[in-house]
Amino acid sequence: MATPTRCRGEYPYTRGIQPTMYRGRLWTMRQYAGQEDAESSNRRYRFLLDQGQTGLSVAFDLPTQIGYDSDASMAEGEVGKVGVAIDSIDDMRTLFDQIPLDRVTTSMTINSTANILLSLYAAVAEEQGVGRDKIGGTVQNDILKEYIARGTYIYPPKPSMRLITDSFEYCTREVPRWNTISISGYHMREAGCTAAQEIGFTLANAIAYVEAALEQGMAFDSFGPRLSFFFACHSNFLEEIGKFRAARRLWGSIARERFGSQNERAQMLRFHTQTGGVTLTAQQPDNNVVRTTLQALAAVLGGTQSLHTNSLDEALGLPSEHAVEIALRTQQVIGYESGVADVIDPLGGSYYIEQTTNELEAEARNYIDQIDALGGAVSAIEQGYQQAEILEAASSFQREVETETDSGRAGDKTAGKRGRVIVGVNRFETDEDSDVEIVRVDPTVRERQIEKLERLRDGRDASAVSAVLDAIQQAADTDENLVPLMMDAVKQSATLGEISDALRRVWGEYRERIVV
Repeated sequence: MATPTRCRGEYPYTRGIQPTMYRGRLWTMRQYAGQEDAESSNRRYRFLLDQGQTGLSVAFDLPTQIGYDSDASMAEGEVGKVGVAIDSIDDMRTLFDQIPLDRVTTSMTINSTANILLSLYAAVAEEQGVGRDKIGGTVQNDILKEYIARGTYIYPPKPSMRLITDSFEYCTREVPRWNTISISGYHMREAGCTAAQEIGFTLANAIAYVEAALEQGMAFDSFGPRLSFFFACHSNFLEEIGKFRAARRLWGSIARERFGSQNERAQMLRFHTQTGGVTLTAQQPDNNVVRTTLQALAAVLGGTQSLHTNSLDEALGLPSEHAVEIALRTQQVIGYESGVADVIDPLGGSYYIEQTTNELEAEARNYIDQIDALGGAVSAIEQGYQQAEILEAASSFQREVETETDSGRAGDKTAGKRGRVIVGVNRFETDEDSDVEIVRVDPTVRERQIEKLERLRDGRDASAVSAVLDAIQQAADTDENLVPLMMDAVKQSATLGEISDALRRVWGEYRERIVV
């Protein structure tokens, strides 16, 4: 039975977590960015801040995400391609050059190597004179969705969960303004899951993280206020608004009823939203501005705490500076011109929204119950449950798109009723080529990173680096919290790849379960 809707800022938070919502303060406008090396990405961040962005969001390249330095053979062809390459504290200093870390919050989309990146960030802040208790931001740090949908894991699930609980424990004590995890439904949605699956699988993963922390002796209400969430927003406008409301209500009840929370902040589902990358089309890319605007508005009406709006050219390559500016201006027009932020809950009382919320909550709860029956999120992942559900949902979506294409080609007047219309792709196509200029990554970026690594290794104290890496490797076989050791390692100029390799030698690497 659905929990009744109350006012904004009151349990179960269906209508929002703040009593006055955006009348008090707008959501954080946080554009996800990162490309090539630290110098290039720093220029983009400073441009965005000059244009009115109110928070940073860092995209890392694949080698950084899976624990390889830029000079590793596994990194060849991928350095700086989908985000910024970060190998050492030298790169991190450059990345945040002239950016005051006591006045800007930073979200870092990083998982397997999250604790290393947090250590690098804290070390650079310390060099700026900003203490760990003053920095604010988030590391994504959500490894379970990597096994389900995304693939940038390194270690098996058990030691990976240990890294996450280490960050919970350390940050609760030392970095109180830091969100220790951003539990993400976004990547599962991008892989093809439904709105209800996005809620259910995300909250089931959250339950697994909480239970792992409880097993380590932590109290839910001590770390619960620093849990955050991350959702996609796709183009079914009203369904997406209901999705956010249902997720808030369901998490509130889980926190209270399952974990006995007495702390209101631990019961609030605070979330970041990114408009749907997978909804963008290479055909007629100007249409993506419309898609992104609708999705951003749905996120705002759904009560998001921060928002990234995709750029119109992202189906073709990395976003250009011009496209990024349009994406940010989209948020600013919604926030400052549309009037929706002047009303605390514009859609409160809508029958359709309330009904959609109830239905999505019930469906998501059913997924959580099924995952519980399988032994929890980790066990369900090992059995391939979430992966198989997403595979079926993605296949169903694709069949709908292709049905529309086939019926349209046949001249069937019912086209669009049986299939799914994607404007410019399977209906309303044109033969015109796109005139969008595609951003290309500088092919010399890896060479520059390798040169920097050579200078770093020549100039550091090799014996001190060896000692701290040995300490990490030895501690990996114990219950000792690894974050302080990583903090020491990055200050000694140990590289991200070297720290990751120290853990690989103890834990090994995870091999994917293939779901067919």
